[in-house]
Amino acid sequence: MDLRIQRAVVANLANRPNAVECGPFVIGFDDSSDSPFINYATPVPGAEITAADVAALVAAFGDRKPRLEYVVSCAPALEKLLIEAGFTVEVRHEYLVCTPSTFVEPPTPDGFALIEPVSDDELHGMIAVQSAAFGELYTPNPAEADRQRRNQQRGGVLVAARTTGGRYAGGAVSSVPSDGISEVAGIAVDSPFRRQGVGAAITAAVVRRLFGAGVEIAWLEASGDDSWRVYERVGFRPAGQRLYISKN
Repeated sequence: MDLRIQRAVVANLANRPNAVECGPFVIGFDDSSDSPFINYATPVPGAEITAADVAALVAAFGDRKPRLEYVVSCAPALEKLLIEAGFTVEVRHEYLVCTPSTFVEPPTPDGFALIEPVSDDELHGMIAVQSAAFGELYTPNPAEADRQRRNQQRGGVLVAARTTGGRYAGGAVSSVPSDGISEVAGIAVDSPFRRQGVGAAITAAVVRRLFGAGVEIAWLEASGDDSWRVYERVGFRPAGQRLYISKN
């Protein structure tokens, strides 16, 4: 599973508008955003990596913050090289996977509707909720709306939750599927609407659409016990470790 997930991450970054291959790494540059959480690198599984490769990677980032995300087991010696080059671990997360056999779709809570945002107003409504939850990772502006629209046009899934009164309550997106795998990310629920089942409904709506399009494995990461319980209810199960590491 680790290898399939890491290969999907490599493919996703390689398809970015301004992707760069740098030795045993792929950097997913996207000039529509300056966020280091969008512009980051990952190692190619099985590639031999040296200190010189890490130095070349840092140079390739130029004025941007050098940053990597990857499945730990696919490059077990890399962390030591990065630490020696001045990188600092941001966080370690366990990733979870869901398959059609484990998937459970809860009902949409009363008073809410789930939509696939298409118009500028719908995209901005979803992104505004994600921005409140994740800060610079999602910025409610035309460039971010265009980025999400490109993702959607290439096969990524976008789902937003709206109250019957028209207020945006949450949202989530997926990466463009690769080799039957897609990441579910940006799962956000506005604070007044939490603990009402909205997060589980949004997550499940994305996953259902992915499986309907032929995806075999959906994966995501949980940042705390509350979100972990939400994802487990939808059918996600722990599968491996990922590392986030950057250099100031």
